[in-house]
Amino acid sequence: MTLAEYRRKRRFDSTREPEPGKRAPRGTRPIFVVQLHHASRRHYDFRLQVGDALKSWAVPKGPSYDPGVKRMAVEVEDHPLDYAGFEGEIPKGQYGGGHVARFDTGTWATDDDVEAALAKGHLRFELFGRKLKGGWHLVRSGKPARQPQWLLFKDRDAYAGTLEADDLLGDVEAPPPDDARRAGTGKARKRGATEVPVATRPRHDWAAAARKLPEARRAAAPDGPFTPQLAKLGDSAPVGEPWLHELKWDGYRLLVTIARGQVRLWSRNALEWTDKVPEITTALARLGLRSAAFDGELIAGRGSREDFNLLQQTLSGERQGGLALVLFDLLHVDGVDITDAPLFARKALLQRMLGQTPPAHLAFSSHIEGDAGAAVELASEAGFEGVISKRGDRAYRPGRGDDWRKTKELASDEYAVVGYTPPKGSRSGFGSLLLARPDPEHGWRYAGRVGSGFSDALLDTLTAKIGKAGRDAPTVHVPPNDTDLRAARWFEPRFVVEVFSRGTGGHGLLRQPSLKAVRPDKSVDDLSDSDHDPGDSGMPTPPRTPAKRAAKQAPRRAAKAPEPAPGTRPAARARGKAAPARTPPELSSPDKVLFPGDTLTKRDVGDYYTRVMDWLLPEIAGRPLSVIRCPGGIDSACFFQKHHTAGMQLVETVRLKEESGAGDYLVVTDAAAALELVQFNALEFHPWGAQAKTPDTADRIVFDLDPGDGVAWTETVAAARQVRDLLARVGMESFVRTTGGKGLHVVVPLNPGAPWTRVKPFAQAFAQSLVQMEPLKYVATATKKFRAGKIFIDYLRNGRGATSVASFSLRARSGAPVAMPLRWEDLGRVKSGDAWTLRNAPARLARLKAHPWGRFGDLRQVLPEGFGDD
Repeated sequence: MTLAEYRRKRRFDSTREPEPGKRAPRGTRPIFVVQLHHASRRHYDFRLQVGDALKSWAVPKGPSYDPGVKRMAVEVEDHPLDYAGFEGEIPKGQYGGGHVARFDTGTWATDDDVEAALAKGHLRFELFGRKLKGGWHLVRSGKPARQPQWLLFKDRDAYAGTLEADDLLGDVEAPPPDDARRAGTGKARKRGATEVPVATRPRHDWAAAARKLPEARRAAAPDGPFTPQLAKLGDSAPVGEPWLHELKWDGYRLLVTIARGQVRLWSRNALEWTDKVPEITTALARLGLRSAAFDGELIAGRGSREDFNLLQQTLSGERQGGLALVLFDLLHVDGVDITDAPLFARKALLQRMLGQTPPAHLAFSSHIEGDAGAAVELASEAGFEGVISKRGDRAYRPGRGDDWRKTKELASDEYAVVGYTPPKGSRSGFGSLLLARPDPEHGWRYAGRVGSGFSDALLDTLTAKIGKAGRDAPTVHVPPNDTDLRAARWFEPRFVVEVFSRGTGGHGLLRQPSLKAVRPDKSVDDLSDSDHDPGDSGMPTPPRTPAKRAAKQAPRRAAKAPEPAPGTRPAARARGKAAPARTPPELSSPDKVLFPGDTLTKRDVGDYYTRVMDWLLPEIAGRPLSVIRCPGGIDSACFFQKHHTAGMQLVETVRLKEESGAGDYLVVTDAAAALELVQFNALEFHPWGAQAKTPDTADRIVFDLDPGDGVAWTETVAAARQVRDLLARVGMESFVRTTGGKGLHVVVPLNPGAPWTRVKPFAQAFAQSLVQMEPLKYVATATKKFRAGKIFIDYLRNGRGATSVASFSLRARSGAPVAMPLRWEDLGRVKSGDAWTLRNAPARLARLKAHPWGRFGDLRQVLPEGFGDD
């Protein structure tokens, strides 16, 4: 559903309900809201933020905490985000007329791909509200109904019980008597509770255990952030019995204080994070401690270096992902300070406290004692940046010292941003960020610039963060160098970024830097107390990672998108040689069967697209793209997707206007991005008939000839030839392909292109003229009852936002058919629209010396005059 349905049902001159139009605020996590609605029938409206809208269900009896009670939830139209704050009266006579009161609100999270889970019909999620807590399920019912029906029920977790939504109305605004009577709730109600308490573990006397540790002492509960202990960067992990070695978790350092049972979270630079990560706050509260202090790292996924982007995107609301706090130190517990106890003893008590099964979203940072080599090897094999080595016999000491050592396997370091260069080409915001490091002689010293590794969303965020700041003169010491900085804009050190590099070159400037992350958890002042040894020269020392390994590990720059030119040669041949390619992701669950009747697996699909990628890529690269994804295979729920989704890191986006506002459309720029979509179980590729950079200008027309029941294949072939001949009469050359289904596509290139306002009227008029010529053979309406025995000429694929299947794309149908471009002279030898499949298409392409469409990419032709508004 779209917000257009919401808008259609309401008159905003008669109701105070918010109009659509606002996007989700950046940097915020998805919300949920539940509203009690006294309409013609009393019910609860259950809403989850997905993107820029609230997916909505009407739940007549409200949520129940009893996992055995499954409440009907009727899916209704999406609502705008502003609706989360709406309360009060909807006027009688308007859609949904009656009283609306907010029942509960908060954030929600899931480990699922939300769109895929909803399409499949089962979404598992967590709610972090005052009344609704813990895990929940939405499962689509198989019963036929006018509106999709789902079942909402509680997960069997620590919060499961007998509470009902109606037991929690203590602070919910009551409706006027008339609304209550009309909704069938005229009797006075019991006010009930106002929130559900955190489900804590049975209380344990941890203070007694803490007092047994060496150097333990009684102390007041911490009432604010404390100064953390920090590690120095070393060349290699120290060896010997006193040392214990932990994984270097790739996340954000979080400090935990609990006072009078109240949990608070702090970043390394003393910013409060309590409300940013409610799942962590709740998990710590479940320990049932009166006072405590912990040290840990907030992570997403496994906490490896490849998961750091997931962490940032989860916190910013760009995608959904599960978060956890990995605890590696315990400093205070229930009135007992143990900071002076040996680390071995502190960690042993921490591990006992968390238990064999820690509360959800908490984890214990285990370690290896003594064997540094094994720790480093384990970290490297598991994809972590390195290890943190700590003296197990020492107390916890704030600040940086030799008791904690950091050994990195991947060269990266942190820098202050001190300026930017202007953008070039199609890039917006800035071209690159200018970097600096503290310098004992000059204060700050220029270290180079970083211009790769930025997503579109991050470019927008940083551009807004920088604003109009900047001046022509450098604000830091710039050593002599060959870099052209004449157009650069400079400002005082403002924020911190972490950057990969391949060492330093002349004058200490970074070689081939690439952005790893923006570090909002660190300030520029932190760099003055960094773990980096500047050496005698005052310049950063070269990274300690060997050059050969660093070159292998450094992220590769994305290949520039090839200009799609379907019809000349395969992509690699057309370019002369293959462009540098990013590494595609490994397929997860490669043995999962996606075409059950043909026993074809996800690995077979991945192998097919890898083999035909040089042919497919020019068809889709640089265009807004939709895909058909089948997470459970073609016999399960498949869905059409056009917007970016959680987890996609290689696929890019273009922001385009839609009926309900604007949306981020998928754009593929190279083979790795296309194969990432395959990893997401995409089987079909459907590009626009326009480039992403010029979305309002069509560069092709597609006539889809779709035969109805009773139409022979030979009649469809004859129809395609008739379309070709009629187009030739108006001076337009056309090309043909099988669709992988029953029909054929006749495709007309436009060079230069034409606006959609001219293309669609031309396509419609052409189709209708065919119908008028042969009304017993053709039909131009999609209504099925008119199509029996006729060929439907689908001209609607020629409007802005419409798509058609790409040549060489698979189809999500039995047999794994392929859409195959043909020469006109070969059409008579083809037996059906699904003659080519995953199994035989690669062999056909291997025999071809050139693209069957030959001149398609070079042909110059325009629309006949007289169509549209030009």
